[in-house]
Amino acid sequence: MQLLTERLFLIPLQPDGMRPLLARTTDPELVGPYTEMLTLSLRHPEQWIWYTAWGLYQNDSGDFVGDLCFKGLPKNGQPEIGYGISPEFQGQGYATEAVRAACRWALAQPGVAAVEAETEPANAASQAVLRKVGFVPTGTVGKEGPQFILRTLPA
Repeated sequence: MQLLTERLFLIPLQPDGMRPLLARTTDPELVGPYTEMLTLSLRHPEQWIWYTAWGLYQNDSGDFVGDLCFKGLPKNGQPEIGYGISPEFQGQGYATEAVRAACRWALAQPGVAAVEAETEPANAASQAVLRKVGFVPTGTVGKEGPQFILRTLPA
C-alpha cells in the first residue's frame, strides 16, 4: 500500500521494515516509540498498519523526509496520529501534506470516526500543521500537551 501526494509518497512499514528503522535510529526520544510500534504491530498482525511507522519520501528524489504513525485503532474509532519531519525538510509544508493524506486515508477506513492528535504546548509548528489540516482543539490536555481532533477534512 502507498499514498501519493503532490510531492510525497507515504509507505507504511511492514513489521519487518520496522527493524531496520529502529536499528538506524539515533534519537533516544524515538527509540522507545519505535520499539513499541514494532512490538504492537507484531502483537496485532491484523491491524499492523495502525501501529507501524509510515515512511515519507519525496516523489522526485526518493529522499526520506520523515515519518508518521497512528497509535493503534481504539474501540472509540479515534486513532491518534503522530509525525516528525527531518530537520533539513522542516518548514517546507511536508508535514501538512503528509498528515492531510494520512488522515484522508484513515477517515475512509471502516470504524474510524475521527483522528486525534496531541502536541507539546510549545510546539507552535506542530499546532499550525494540525490547524492547516483542519484539526480543532478539544480543550483538554493530555500527557504531551494540548489535544486536537479531526472529524472531517475540509474540502
